[in-house]
Amino acid sequence: MVVLICSFIQGTGWAQEASFSNSLGMEFALIPAGTFTMGSPKDEKGRGTSEARHKITISRPFYIQITEVTVGQWEKIMGRRLLNFRKTDDLPIVKVSWHDAIKYINRMNARGEGTYRLPTDAEWEYAARAKTTTTYSWGAKIDCTNAMYSNNQSKSDACVDHVRSKGLKPDRPAPVKSYPPNAWGLYDMHGNAWEWCQDGFDPDKHGLDPHTTYELVDPIISRSTNNRIRRGGSWFGKGGSCRSANRTYSHSSVRYRTTGFRLVREVE
Repeated sequence: MVVLICSFIQGTGWAQEASFSNSLGMEFALIPAGTFTMGSPKDEKGRGTSEARHKITISRPFYIQITEVTVGQWEKIMGRRLLNFRKTDDLPIVKVSWHDAIKYINRMNARGEGTYRLPTDAEWEYAARAKTTTTYSWGAKIDCTNAMYSNNQSKSDACVDHVRSKGLKPDRPAPVKSYPPNAWGLYDMHGNAWEWCQDGFDPDKHGLDPHTTYELVDPIISRSTNNRIRRGGSWFGKGGSCRSANRTYSHSSVRYRTTGFRLVREVE
């Protein structure tokens, strides 16, 4: 059953669902068009070389899944369970390559229930920030109550005790919706699992000259490269990797136990 909640998109004069659930029970929130400053200030702790600030306009609203794709949602479409953690349908699907995510999306689109895709790098950060300009969507600092990170007993264990106090398990992600959402109702944009984006990584284009003012509209970088962007940090690493502006990249064929994805559905 598809559940729709209607709202008006500002300036269009027509109604669009503010949220909906598709026939698989996947929940989506409508993200409005708008302009934001992408990247991080020079004094942000942990800032990377690809985070020069520039103005981005997202010219069209889009729907984004409020959680990462779960193990249960993966199995309903792909008909098989990957070598994930023990059977828990509401864990995020991980150990999926960028190509695996695209195969999933192709099967979703073949159902004739809308057009799905990965978010662009710019859309991802825009959605994660939810109109904020701080390091994280809730403020300047992160602690174990904000997100799933440092749940790794061998390398980064700062949050292991807190995770256990919540009744969750160490050395793995949390079931989706275990931590508070951002202002746009999106869960785990910070932490839990890294998320694949559409874009390739180009060190020349992502390392934008910090002395030049850029204004870009609906950018997508390097469609042809094999290195694809991942966003959001994960349960495995430290809190700094969960910053709104942070990005990393990996070859599109790799499967990490830290990495999954969430879907965008285009507005009709």
